[in-house]
Amino acid sequence: MDDRTAVVATTERLVIRPWTEHDAEALFDIYSRWEVARWLGATPQALESLDQAVRRAERWASLGEADPTYGVWCLTLRRSGLPVGTVLLLPLAGGEVDGEVEVGWHLHPDHWGHGYATEAARAAIGRGIDAGLDHVLAVVNPDNHPSQAVCRRLGMEHIGRTDRYYGMPLEVFRTDSV
Repeated sequence: MDDRTAVVATTERLVIRPWTEHDAEALFDIYSRWEVARWLGATPQALESLDQAVRRAERWASLGEADPTYGVWCLTLRRSGLPVGTVLLLPLAGGEVDGEVEVGWHLHPDHWGHGYATEAARAAIGRGIDAGLDHVLAVVNPDNHPSQAVCRRLGMEHIGRTDRYYGMPLEVFRTDSV
């Protein structure tokens, strides 16, 4: 099967599938924007070249090989196939001892405010819970109020701030269901 047709999940408005090298231009368009990159990691960095986007798509496509429960996936609009962002479900860096798993989302600014992050994250959380996870966490920059609002819309419980993950202070949210 072609990687571009390997569907991970569908929602009312979205198809969640692996990123591929064919998506490099869309991936670059999302992650080269400072308004997206600024929320990612202790030392945020926007992509600077299409080659970086190709390598990132290849790396992300390989993440689910060991356990298909996990991945960093492309969000596309069902009606057009247009890539609009990313949703992820991954073991949380710094949470290995406790087997912690995070859900995350990154959308192109043109697609903020449409509920896609909530819709995609709900599907990713459901995938994890269906695979036997007891709970899923979201870790959010304290200044990223829109992502904290997504966590609240998902019914996630705010459990506090920590610097345990990614070497920076983050707000932690938890859910045991979808």
